[in-house]
Amino acid sequence: MSKNCLRMFLFILLLLSLAPLSLAQDEDYTRQALEIARDIIEEERGSPLQIARWRFLQEDWSTQANWQQYGSFGIDSCVADIIEAEKRDIIFGWTFTITDVYGKSWQVRVAFDLLTAVQCDEVITTAPASRPAASASVEISPGAANVSGFELGGQVLSLTDDTANLLKRAGMIWVKSQLPYTGSVEPGRTWVKNVKAKGFKILLSVTGGKAAHEPLANNFDSYTDNVAGVLRELARAGADAIEVWNEPNIEHEWPPGHISAAKYTELLKKAYTEIKSVSPGTLVISGAPAPTGGAGPAGCIPTVCNDDLFMRQMAEAGAARYMDCVGIHYNAGSVPPSATSGAPVGSSGHYTWYYPSMVSLYRNAFPSKPLCFTELGYLSGEGMPGPLPDRFAWAKDTTVAQQAAWIAEAAVLSAQSRQVRLMIVWNMDFIKWAGDPQRGYALLRPGGSCPGCDTLRTAMGG
Repeated sequence: MSKNCLRMFLFILLLLSLAPLSLAQDEDYTRQALEIARDIIEEERGSPLQIARWRFLQEDWSTQANWQQYGSFGIDSCVADIIEAEKRDIIFGWTFTITDVYGKSWQVRVAFDLLTAVQCDEVITTAPASRPAASASVEISPGAANVSGFELGGQVLSLTDDTANLLKRAGMIWVKSQLPYTGSVEPGRTWVKNVKAKGFKILLSVTGGKAAHEPLANNFDSYTDNVAGVLRELARAGADAIEVWNEPNIEHEWPPGHISAAKYTELLKKAYTEIKSVSPGTLVISGAPAPTGGAGPAGCIPTVCNDDLFMRQMAEAGAARYMDCVGIHYNAGSVPPSATSGAPVGSSGHYTWYYPSMVSLYRNAFPSKPLCFTELGYLSGEGMPGPLPDRFAWAKDTTVAQQAAWIAEAAVLSAQSRQVRLMIVWNMDFIKWAGDPQRGYALLRPGGSCPGCDTLRTAMGG
């Protein structure tokens, strides 16, 4: 038998000896190898890796093509600093090409026995013709977002049996309801009871809206004491998580002329203290600011404060001591969540258009805290009863298929980043269209289809 034939025979024999009993087991084995590759990159970087996409080849590193490419054989052939005498004679394994959310790529080789791995000096994007044909390009593989410490949910208008079935179909275990503050605990207790009865965890996002303007401006201390007291009773009633207010950096939610990260932090401190006094396990989420640059270079004007400045000022006010998770909204996506450019918004490269820059900004503001997306959604006007309002024209070309693909990719990026604790999809079943196209964000599309439910189910491994 020739050397080439013997080599190929050994390669096939090794693959057969490692052949799993099912496709699911095969995916699990490759996933273990991917995690080894990821660990090597993270060790070299000194920071967590947010994977946007990855692909692999099953290879024989003893081929003539490998020699022509690198000038040596074996798993270490792609590393110039390892002298020939010290290169290991392992010749079979995976070659992973991994790209992060900022577009940087690495190449790592992992032996089939999962005991040996090495990071290559450079990324070779074109494989020699003699490499084995067994390859795959993977972006959203089954279970890619099923990562310990990450959970998925959806914001609902009403929790009917049909909506509950959609949530379960998508692999969601959380329900979010936005609860206008009225001074009464009863609406929240009703939500907690109904959501728990259907087997979900409940996130209540308590907000004031314009009804809160006068008391926040003129009677701040007693009003915020009352708010904190109601949140305490919601925690006592069984709320699994409470988001303290909503978008406090804009005039819709906080009185113009009084918008202040320091003032908001006072409310957050009161709420956190009261909630934890009766229910230490309730997750306290800071109120996600509106993603905006509406104040321009000034940073803050009477009607709006840019969220980057607002987050920095919250940190300076000590907000990290009064939260379990950093609230974040992302609902202006018109490109895939791995993209860092290309949004159809003219020459603007503002960070709010892109998932990676939003995550980076909020993570950097509170590096010791996980992120909780209390709203993350993609707008599509496809199939809707009329055109999108002019101020939402940036989403006019987004299809339902893209919405479905991007929401799943966002879940994968969030889970694999190990920086995101919770992702709430905005939204499941809202119906408003004219003026404020909430229905275009809904995963439940006209006619009853839910493509996004199916892509999320795949991502979560359902």
